[in-house]
Amino acid sequence: MPGEKIIILGGGESGTGAAILARKQGFDVFLSDKGELKETYIADLKKYDIPFETGKHSADLILASDQVIKSPGIPDKTELIQAIKNKGIPIISEIEFAGRYTNAKKICITGSNGKTTTTALTYHILKNAGLRVGIAGNIGQSFARLVAEQSFDYYVLELSSFQLDNMYDFKADVAVLTNITPDHLDRYEYQFSNYIRSKFRIVQNQTPADSFIYSADDPITIETLSSMNISSRLYPFSIREKHIREGSEGAYIHGEHFTIHINQNQFTMKITDLALQGKHNLRNSMAAGMVSCIFDLRKEIIRESLENFENLEHRLEFVSNVNGIMFINDSKATNVNSAWYALESFDKPIVWIAGGQDKGNDYSELLPLVKSKVKAIVCLTKDSSKIRKAFSGVVETIIDVTSADMAVLTSYDLGRQGDVVLLSPACASFDLFENYEDRGCQFKAAVRRL
Repeated sequence: MPGEKIIILGGGESGTGAAILARKQGFDVFLSDKGELKETYIADLKKYDIPFETGKHSADLILASDQVIKSPGIPDKTELIQAIKNKGIPIISEIEFAGRYTNAKKICITGSNGKTTTTALTYHILKNAGLRVGIAGNIGQSFARLVAEQSFDYYVLELSSFQLDNMYDFKADVAVLTNITPDHLDRYEYQFSNYIRSKFRIVQNQTPADSFIYSADDPITIETLSSMNISSRLYPFSIREKHIREGSEGAYIHGEHFTIHINQNQFTMKITDLALQGKHNLRNSMAAGMVSCIFDLRKEIIRESLENFENLEHRLEFVSNVNGIMFINDSKATNVNSAWYALESFDKPIVWIAGGQDKGNDYSELLPLVKSKVKAIVCLTKDSSKIRKAFSGVVETIIDVTSADMAVLTSYDLGRQGDVVLLSPACASFDLFENYEDRGCQFKAAVRRL
């Protein structure tokens, strides 16, 4: 309630947005960040007269609060979070908080892979249809900032497992789960089941009036669904012929076309007309198209949007062709399954730039693809031991580097005309870079210097 003391932990985009919304809603708000704040966020806090501290967490002040909004980047196992919990102070996410102050329709998208592309593509279609729509969450600006400073009828939200973990009463009008593969296991006690439960929080609080879109091709999703009682309308999608019976509610392929069948209406499109190619992107396009069909958007708008969408930076992004060698930036591939999709997308010999901060990776599922497609591995990391252990004897050439410049130069030397140099690390970036965007940008800059 207004007047209550709210503490914001973490002063990035999420925390600053939450602080702005809390101030506008009349709360007594204070922001605390153990690190340093970017100048742009300091300016935001000063603009709204929000008190803050950096370089420390004042425990006494924090433990005197009525509610804590925690940055998704702060693990629950930290001493401060445990102290807050032991005192019985509610801890929520910025998404949970912002959801209390808007009546707009919320399309919420999660998954181990494909969620960012699906989110951006869904937003692209809804915006082209003339809807008042915002995009936020794990992409772009924070949800709380948009609720505080703008007004939309629809929000397309990309939600990570970390954001879902501290959401309780929030409800998605349309929930999308692209897939579930092992990721972030270091944050989930190395228990895959904990991570699965986190992802399925996307459907919590849904009613029969709401919708849940999911992949019928994902065995983990299907297995988990079989033990759950979900109230919302279920809409599966599949790229396997006959996996979903023709005419059933959902999306399926038949030959060179895919069909979406929702609300007794059908939308059909030729697969080769999609802007995003590859099996994984076909699933992303289906999911975004299904959201659009749930809202009964015009078929012409959906088709045109799926045809003219431009892929996002750092996601299988073409950088340059240098003397017949193609350079691809897939820095967003921070887990094994994302790298699998990237490797599967190319039929040319690959010089694979991999590595970074390991998150409990199991590289065994990549072995068949690496054996058949990868001619050399360039390890861009401080510690290549796990990658070397996984692929020694499978790939003859494995070279260690610790900078984007060296990765590009080494890959270029190893490549030949007709090859692909693929940055698809399968790891987080934090051992050598600020984030995956920094890694991707340094890679692209190095390619352009060739």
